[in-house]
Parts: sequence; structure tokens; C-alpha cells
Amino acid sequence: MSEKIRLSKLMSERGLCSRREADAWIERGLVRVDGAVVSTLGTRVDPQSAIRVERQALAEQERLVTVLLNKPVGYVSGQSEGQYPTASELIIRKNEYGSGRSGIRYRPQHRLNLAPAGRLDVDSHGLLVLTQDGRIARRLIAPGSGIEKEYLVRVEGPIDAKRLERLRHGLTLDGRQLKPASVNNPKPGLLKIVLIEGRKRQVRRICELVDLNVTNLKRVRIGNIHLGTLPRGRWRYLNPEESF
Repeated sequence: MSEKIRLSKLMSERGLCSRREADAWIERGLVRVDGAVVSTLGTRVDPQSAIRVERQALAEQERLVTVLLNKPVGYVSGQSEGQYPTASELIIRKNEYGSGRSGIRYRPQHRLNLAPAGRLDVDSHGLLVLTQDGRIARRLIAPGSGIEKEYLVRVEGPIDAKRLERLRHGLTLDGRQLKPASVNNPKPGLLKIVLIEGRKRQVRRICELVDLNVTNLKRVRIGNIHLGTLPRGRWRYLNPEESF
């Protein structure tokens, strides 16, 4: 017999929603397990259980938004840190790019509960995903998700074959071996780095390990979504036909 698992965790693992969303739905009696309504937080169920979410919850989920922001340097991705403003402060009507193309009309409540799905440090710029949707957040930041993140990195220092090979393989951070990365040198002083994991300040730290000093770091792609022509400091909605 399988060991029982917390219902909200099982729902998250199945990609139905985030654990926070699951708890909210359970409290409101919007989740059925094997046909029976479950409304008690912390309920543990068999991992093979059939889970059904009521239409009301699914309709609410469809109204959740995800935005793509070209974060400038000087903004923090998440909660405020001292003197630095947060990226979510840029999600206002006047900064929307290509208004109406997504079919979503801007509403002030779209700023509520926006959380970064993969951070960019305050000294970096480029593509940042902010979402209300726990499914998207989990897909982008869950360990082992395998979603590629592509960066263009300006560095000072000699870029040779040995350094490139070390960046691609063999480096360790915080006592843990890093997964292989795609690293190329398309122009003098420029690296194109593609990672499938997101350790804290990973790009800057791996460059430091091979004696390269990062002077500019820009994220240009997450999965299938490219920064493209989105201007710095502007944002747009993730279109219904787009996915990571």
C-alpha cells in the first residue's frame, strides 16, 4: 500500500496548481478526491487518488496572468531590498508594450500576487517572468525542470578553450557539482551561456571561478520565450498561445 501524501502537495506535483492555490481551494470545498469533497487542510490521500477540481476554481485559474518584463539594472526581482525598487512596480498601464495584442485588458488587480518565476539579481537585466499562476512558477523553478535560460554576458579577461571547457563542465558551487552548460564565445569579450538550473548568482559565480569579471549580464530567453524587441523597463502579457 502506498504511503499517503498531503493533498495539496499531490495537486502541485500533478501540475494542477500551486500548493497555496490547492490549500485555498480545499478550504472552500472545491476539490474532490475519489468523488468526495475534501475541505480539511492537511488531508493526506493515496498518491493514486483521482482528483477533480470544481469548475469555479478552474475558471478563477484561467483569469490568472503572467507577464514578461525587460527588467532594468537597479530593480530587485522579488521583495524590496533596502533602497532598491521592486520589478513589480513597473507593471503599470503606461509601461505595457503592445497593448491589446494578447487579448488581455490591463487591470490593476493583475499586479496582485505577482511573483518572480526565476530571479535576476539587481545588477542584471533582461527577461523576467512574473506570474500569478502557480503552475507556471513550478514549471520554471522546480528542481529538475530542465527549462533552459539563456544569457549574454560581457566579461573582462582572457576567454580561451580551457576556460570555456571548465564553464561547460567540471565546476562546483557550494559543494555541489553543476549540471553541464552550453557556453560559447560568439564575439570577443562576449559569452552566450545556456543553463538548465538556477543556482543563486550562478552565471557571475562560475565566471569568477575561471577568473573572468562580469561587466554586463542580460537574460534573453527562458524556454521557448525570447526577450525579443521588448524595450527595457516595459512589459507585456504572456499570450495564450505561448508556453515555456
